[in-house]
Order: sequence, then C-alpha cells, then structure tokens
Amino acid sequence: MRSARWSIRYSLTRKEPVPVADLIALTPCDGLLPVTIGSINLTEDVPEAMTLIAPYAGQEEAVSERLEAAHGMAFPAANRSTGKAGARAIWFGQGAALLQGSAATQELADIAALTDQSDAWAVVRLEGKSAAEVLARLAPVDLRSQVFKRGHTARCEVSHMMGSITRVGPEAFQVMVFRSMARTLVHDLKTAMAAVDARG
Repeated sequence: MRSARWSIRYSLTRKEPVPVADLIALTPCDGLLPVTIGSINLTEDVPEAMTLIAPYAGQEEAVSERLEAAHGMAFPAANRSTGKAGARAIWFGQGAALLQGSAATQELADIAALTDQSDAWAVVRLEGKSAAEVLARLAPVDLRSQVFKRGHTARCEVSHMMGSITRVGPEAFQVMVFRSMARTLVHDLKTAMAAVDARG
C-alpha cells in the first residue's frame, strides 16, 4: 500500500539494545476518511500504482495502441478519461495522462516518458446527489451532468489547491490534489458538504 506519510513506533529487538524505529505505511487520508454528511459520501481511493505517461513527439498513436493492448484503454483525449474503476487513464495536461491501477507496461518506455507518481497524490471519491453542488463551491468548472459527463476530467483549482476532478459515475467524482494537501482537501470538502446539506 502506498503511503502519504510515515508513523514511527519504537520497539526493542533481541539484537538491538536501543529502540529501533519501524516505519508504518499510511495512506494520504489515513484517519480522515470516510465521512458522510447527509446523503453525500467522501471516501479515499488508493490506486495500486499511478504513472504519468508523456508520449514522445510523434508517438501518441503508438502509445495509445500499446496502452490499449496492455491495459485495455486508449490514451485519453484532452479533458477526458478512459478505462474504468481500478484501471483508468486520466488526461493530466497537454501531452500527458495519468494511468491509475497497475504499473504501466514497460513496453511504453521507448516511446514515452514514464514517471511513477504512486506516492504523489491524495485521491478521494465524492458521491451523492449533491456532489456536483459541493464541488461547485470549490472549483471554477461547470460540473453539471449535462456539461461535465461521465469520463470528463479537468485539471483545475480545487479551493486554493491545484488538482484534478473526474466524473466517474452519474453522481460520483474523483478528486485529486498533492498528498501534502490531503488534510486541507478533506477539510474544505467537509465544509462544503455541510453547507450544501444545511440547505436541505
């Protein structure tokens, strides 16, 4: 399991006369989630791996073909995602996509730059009838279902943090920010969830 930070515990082992630190892997939102407010649920997603894929010049089509052969999804177009839960490729900026799920096939290594980002991001799932209203308080993006459909994604500001929002279901969104901002993300989402729920 990937970690967001390390918790340290001390123990005495038979071979060591002094305390030895054992590092325990924790997820980015450990101890913060899940949270339910009204009909809105906020949970943590922990992809097995996350790899940024940036095709070399002129290799976009070849990358898409190899990605589909190895992972079952094409390289996504701008502001789109491909795949499904557990194995998804998300547009992550000009000429780049983030593969979530299993580690990227090394068959891509000669035609694309591959960067492991498994420990870099906090990933949460916001789900519920009013999920779009919650995110509307934090992101300058039109997230209404008739505009921002399933499979649509945006690199945008989430509150005051740069992040990524992807619609993964009729009433569900995946939200990502740098893992160092996990606590702030959860706080801001909970505040927005409470405000939307209070409106009834």
